[in-house]
Amino acid sequence: MNVASGIDTLTRVSRPAHSQRILIVDDEPRYRSAYSELLAGAGRIIEECSTGREAILRLDRRDIDVVVLDLKLPDIDGAEIMAWLSRNGISTSVVVFSANESIDSAIHALRQGAFEFIRKHSDPNDLIQSVDRALCRHRLEQEHAVMTATLEQSERLHRFLVEQSPDLIYTLDDNGRFIFVNSRVESLLGYRREELLGQHYSLIVHEDDIEQARYAFNERRIGERATTNFEVRLINKQNGIQHFDNRMVVAILSSQGIYMPEKDISQQHFLGTSGFARDITERKRAEETINFQAFHDLLTGLPNRTLFMDRLALALPQAQRRNQRVGVMFLDIDRFKLINDTYGHPEGDKLLKEFAQRTRNCLRSGDTLARQGGDEFTVLLPDISNTEDVTMIARKILAELRQPFTVADKDFIATVSIGIAIYPEDGNTPEDLIRNADLAMYQTKSQGKNGYLEFTSSMNTTHVERLSLENDLRQALKRGEQFELYYQPQISLSKRCVVGLEALIRWNHPSQGMINPDSFIPLAEETGMIVQLRDWVLGAGCAQLAKLRGMGFTKLRLGINLSPREFERSDLFERITTPLGAHGLPPEMLEIEITESLLMKDAEAVIAKVRQLRRAGIRISIDDFGTRFSSLNYLRRFSVNSIKIDQSFIRDICATHGSSGIVHAIMGLARSFKLGVLAEGVENITQLNALSGLGCDEMQGFHFSRPLPVDQLEKFLAAGMTF
Repeated sequence: MNVASGIDTLTRVSRPAHSQRILIVDDEPRYRSAYSELLAGAGRIIEECSTGREAILRLDRRDIDVVVLDLKLPDIDGAEIMAWLSRNGISTSVVVFSANESIDSAIHALRQGAFEFIRKHSDPNDLIQSVDRALCRHRLEQEHAVMTATLEQSERLHRFLVEQSPDLIYTLDDNGRFIFVNSRVESLLGYRREELLGQHYSLIVHEDDIEQARYAFNERRIGERATTNFEVRLINKQNGIQHFDNRMVVAILSSQGIYMPEKDISQQHFLGTSGFARDITERKRAEETINFQAFHDLLTGLPNRTLFMDRLALALPQAQRRNQRVGVMFLDIDRFKLINDTYGHPEGDKLLKEFAQRTRNCLRSGDTLARQGGDEFTVLLPDISNTEDVTMIARKILAELRQPFTVADKDFIATVSIGIAIYPEDGNTPEDLIRNADLAMYQTKSQGKNGYLEFTSSMNTTHVERLSLENDLRQALKRGEQFELYYQPQISLSKRCVVGLEALIRWNHPSQGMINPDSFIPLAEETGMIVQLRDWVLGAGCAQLAKLRGMGFTKLRLGINLSPREFERSDLFERITTPLGAHGLPPEMLEIEITESLLMKDAEAVIAKVRQLRRAGIRISIDDFGTRFSSLNYLRRFSVNSIKIDQSFIRDICATHGSSGIVHAIMGLARSFKLGVLAEGVENITQLNALSGLGCDEMQGFHFSRPLPVDQLEKFLAAGMTF
């Protein structure tokens, strides 16, 4: 919840009646204003500072009860302000309210003396409650100080302070038995004071801490050499006070020796030990939480990459000493992006958590499953004898995933691609093993996904070749001279002429020759070079269309494919319309072909961009219609001109009733929405006649023409239709 927007909806907690001063230190005016409004109440005086120096000058007056402090200030770091407060003995309570997400910052702030640490984008109620607690503590501290000044040196003060202290105060005899303990022991450990008197201190110390704790409980030194801030675990009484949530309390212990006063120091008689124990259980829990977050994935609770690397680094030398192997698996959920794009990230997060749980159930007790990030996971398999041990687990995971997941109340089969690397055969370092397992995983994906592959040295070669091809593509885009457009004619049966051209890019590599688009288009999309590549296609295609118009072919439209990634750019409209204007082409002569996967995003930004193109006169067509997630809702929300029937339906249109039925349904859908229809992949006269009988007029395919280079295209157009 945003602080500023949540002000009006918050339920106010009760405020103390007497005057309280709260200082807000933040360099952003909007946050200071929001905090002031959140924390305002009867009897409260809210003051603001925008810099650290301004804050120190104000705090030096020593009348501020609580300071809400941002760690990052333009002049003085928030930690420096807390250090200044400590050095100057100013007891103002500090609530750190920071946008800094660093774990180290949180730990440092707490150790520096911060009362509590709260992130800026957390629930505003957290800030209100934290300030209320800080005010309460400060009020108690002030009252304590007043009484100390008033009743100093009195027995009554001594007893009052001891009995009301939040710390456990005790005295032991020279044998370590309790001869005094204050009432705090009842609420802290569940013992009545009478139960502990005469008992040895070991009764309340955790068994694993007794040996080291005896130095503190048997302390004979006094003054600066005495024991201070010694951490020890204390045990609650069994069957004691019912409100105890835990059996163990973590305390900081300070103690010193007690002696019979003698003029001769060397003759002083040791009487016992006195000290106090301060409960720091909640602080330790907070530190443990912060440490957990540093080494675990918060969504799944699994170890993160950092912890996984640490465990792998420890497993390798152990395996070397024992002459054993270590298996590493790299897992990537197939089609996971589809879940996020279709159903939203909350549903995707639920799938990730269930996937993590199922996968963990397939592993041994000593194995480690970690989340690398996104939909990528790694598995550490120590103490394996051979590769079969790893592949058996991989098969087990694949079998487990055959059971569908529930996504948005629907069954969804989530498959996974797995890569395997084995120590020492496939690498001697954690980095090498993870990299090689990752390469094997990508090879699995390239071979159809939903399986596993073991790393082989040839995969390195493939990876190197891919990197080389990526570099060659980048250089080719800089020069712009290795690409060529081929054009596949689109035919109208009724008009018996070519009505459109689909532009298809080809890459004439200087050493590899003509490269299939299936080899470099996915690479371009993955690396982001698809934008530059599409710019070249638009420029070259518009230039050729302008030339054809000059030859008298004025009714042709040019079809250009756009990937979903290109719609993420804010300058999409300008990139498309600029080449049209440069070549003097009417916008209706350009047809942008988009895929159904783009429609699945259902994002308002995408819809807005499509409508903007349509308003400019540019035609929009849905490519490969019917192969993914066709929906009337897509056609209703997206303003498109036409749909292209995928060739998979055309191929079997005469062989199966199902394909012809689908085509018939698509034709009916198109007529209902007043959309044009074009059939792809028409290869023979039988298919042509079948489509014509179903009412389809526009087609493209090998029956009419293969994709043609420019010189052959011009000859084809000049010759006219011959079918």
